[in-house]
Order: sequence, then C-alpha cells, then structure tokens
Amino acid sequence: MTNERPDDPVRLLKRLIACASVTPEQAGALDLLDGALSAIGFTVTRLRFEGDGSYPVDNLFAIRGTAGRRLLFAGHTDVVPPGELANWTADPFMPREADGKLYGRGAADMKSGIAAFVAAAATIPAEAGTVMLAITNDEEADAINGTDKLMAWAQEQQHHFDFAIVGEPSSASLLGDSIKIGRRGSLSGTITVTGSQGHVAYPEKANNPLPALARIVTALDSQIDTGTEHFPASNLEVTSIDVGNAISNVIPASGTIRFNIRYNDLWTPETLADWVRKRIAGVDAGDARVDFAVAGAPSRSFLSPLSGDVDTLADAIAATTGRRPGLSTGGGTSDARFIAQYGPVVECGLVGSSMHKADEHIAIADLIGLTEIYRGFMVRFFGEKA
Repeated sequence: MTNERPDDPVRLLKRLIACASVTPEQAGALDLLDGALSAIGFTVTRLRFEGDGSYPVDNLFAIRGTAGRRLLFAGHTDVVPPGELANWTADPFMPREADGKLYGRGAADMKSGIAAFVAAAATIPAEAGTVMLAITNDEEADAINGTDKLMAWAQEQQHHFDFAIVGEPSSASLLGDSIKIGRRGSLSGTITVTGSQGHVAYPEKANNPLPALARIVTALDSQIDTGTEHFPASNLEVTSIDVGNAISNVIPASGTIRFNIRYNDLWTPETLADWVRKRIAGVDAGDARVDFAVAGAPSRSFLSPLSGDVDTLADAIAATTGRRPGLSTGGGTSDARFIAQYGPVVECGLVGSSMHKADEHIAIADLIGLTEIYRGFMVRFFGEKA
C-alpha cells in the first residue's frame, strides 16, 4: 500500500480481486491485507491451522488499540472457483470497471466488505477504541481450519469484543436495506433402507426396500414448526433419492435418501436429529432395515440480541442511505455462526445478487457507501474520541 491512500476502498478491492484466492490458496490476499493494516497502525498476527480431516488454512488477526470499546470485523478472502471461463466477459481475476460497476471473482462475496472496512478504519483515530479484524481464507469450503479455530485462538489471547460485524453481502436489493441479526442452522442427513435383492418375477424371494423408502420420504414431508419471532418455519428438503439400479427386472437391495433441514432457534442439531428419528420410527418399514446418520458437521442457528449497537448500526445506515434497514435471519449459513459463540454479531455488507456467478460485480457507489456506513458506525460506536 506504499504511496497509496489507505482510505481508498476501490483501489484496495481491485488489488484483492487480482489475488486468485480460491479456497484454500490465499494467493497473496492476506499478504496484501497484512501490509495495508500494518500501514495504518494495526498489529498483525498470521495463523495457520490444519488437521481435523481438512486442508491447512492461512488466517489473519489484526488489532489496533488497547482501551475503550472493542469492535471486531470478520470476513474471508477466499472465493469460489470461477467456473467455465467462457461464461465470463473477461478474466475473473483481473478487476474490470464498466458502467459504474467493478467486476471480478470475490467482488461481492466478500472482498468488498473487507476493503470497505479497512478503508473506514483508516479514517478513525487509533486512540478512539480497539478495532480487531479476523480474516480467514476458508469460508467457502470446509470452514474447519478457518474462523472457528481463529475465534478460539482469539478467546485464548483475551481478545474479547463488545460487538462484531461480518462483512458478508447482507443487502437484498439496495445498499443497507437489510442487516442479518441471525442465521438459520443447517443439518444434512442420509437415510438408508436395506432389504434384499431379487428378481422381479419372484418377489417372495426378495425384500424390496423401496416402498418403505417412499413412506419415509412422505413422513419427512411434514411441518416441523411454525417459525419464531425472528425466524421463518424450519424446512426440510429431500435432495436425493438414490437406488443405483439401472435394470428394470431386478429388485434393488437398498435405497438412500439425502436431505437438508434449515432450522430456526427452536432447535439444536441434537433435538432435530431426534425429530427425524421419530418420523422414521413412525413408518412401517416391514422387514427392511433403516439406518439414519447426520452428514457432516451441522451448523447451529443463532440470534444476536437486539441492542443499542444494532440501533447504532441502523442509524449509520440511515444516515448514508436515507433508509433504515430491515432485520433479517434469512439466507444460508456464514462464519457469523462461529463468532456468535463469543459475543453479539451481525452481518452488514453489499448487495449479493451476483455472488458465485460469472461476471460477479458490485456497484462502485455501493462500495463507497458501505465504507461510509462502517465509518459512521465506528464514529458512533466509539463516541467522542472518534
């Protein structure tokens, strides 16, 4: 960042996009942030976590200040693969401006949030309070050696926070129209129904598992709950029914159901798995064996407490956009689920309609606006010294 304005989010975002940081390769993105943050007074710690059945991941933690209120910003530099390059107008890792937009992989999700926050922090006096950044390069894939372990490390180092912002794209259609105060949990599972294979002409010599499998699918298609004050109803979707039988005159030996449940704050992974078991137990499976297993590591739901800091963020958004944001818990999961274990956290970022798509882009005016939102929030959050 030598000889560059540290408060220029457009320049920083372009340089970040140019880093082809597809999970888990940081491709210079964390090196770039290290230099940018060090230049504005942050102490930067680089951490590499590995193990637990996943690939090694580089992470970054930065802190400036030792007194006053403590604000944490979290985000990720990793991006999803660009996919078929023929679907892109230009190189996805060569930032391109056109018609007031900035194009490139990671522009929306979520290098823009990082660039805006760093630029905003550059305008806040170091003595105003304590600002921290927790940046991982493992959000888009396994998320095992990233924010989860980074936050555990920060806790061990006594890096507590009063409020946290994750810079994920939280706006629905207009900058600042929504901030996320929570997220639904996610639980995936597999159910295998096993009978015995045989010839269709001699069904008495086989045990067809598919009627029981079909009854289980029907049993799962039932209302889990009616929702809560801040969350919609939990929802189960069967995503696959696999038999692996390409022969019409063979009764298959087994069939597998795969499903995912997006659930609200009425449930934990444990109680939800029990709900699934009860639905299965209510089905007549005949002589077939039914096995159920949770697939992968479930994501827990969370809801941050509504507080004066949430109101302060809404005030900063209204001052920039002229609109107060709605409070949302929609969408998929994010790394905020790990941060919520340690303190209040919300997601506040740009419009994400182009994320993970070819020709991913953001409006440059929105990037400038998000920088002002972050700056305005920090001024209000830290008070007179800011």
